[in-house]
Amino acid sequence: MKRIGVLVSGGGTNLQAVIDACESGIIRSGKIVSVLSSDENAYALTRAAKAGIPTAVISRKNFSSADFDRAICEHMKKNEVDLIVMAGFMCIVGENLLREFEGKIINVHPSLIPSFCGEGFYGLRVHSAALDYGVKVTGATVHFVTDVVDGGKIIAQKAVEVYEDDTPETLQRRVMEKAEWVILPRAIEEICAK
Repeated sequence: MKRIGVLVSGGGTNLQAVIDACESGIIRSGKIVSVLSSDENAYALTRAAKAGIPTAVISRKNFSSADFDRAICEHMKKNEVDLIVMAGFMCIVGENLLREFEGKIINVHPSLIPSFCGEGFYGLRVHSAALDYGVKVTGATVHFVTDVVDGGKIIAQKAVEVYEDDTPETLQRRVMEKAEWVILPRAIEEICAK
């Protein structure tokens, strides 16, 4: 059974999808052993606590970039984490974590990479850009994390139709429900089962 550490910053909807997948048996080769947030007020921490999962907070504002990265790395090593899942983590991880957990960090991004990705593309910005461009299909991508933002090897993608009357908010919700919450748990199980 692989030990999973999840990095979160906000509401934790992707975390909830992973928790639900562990409970339903979609993820059976891994177990969440820690949920770490960069924000002490993140609702994701409440979700983790309700599921009986240990939580921690390492606030970005209390550290330099390098020390923040080192603190996350030490936390994951202390918890003997095999796979780190970035589930709505609004920080770019640094070289310590990338080196120590090379090939063992994944992220879910709310577009079909290589579209609408890279620095500055997160949250509603991704969906606004997709709508502004006029795409008819968008989706989500699970990929390995490297030193290139959203540039790591793609693990899974799922397409989602864009509707004429979509707003960034309605599109975000559809991409989460139809793509992110489907492919993230599957990707986790695929990696943990190896």
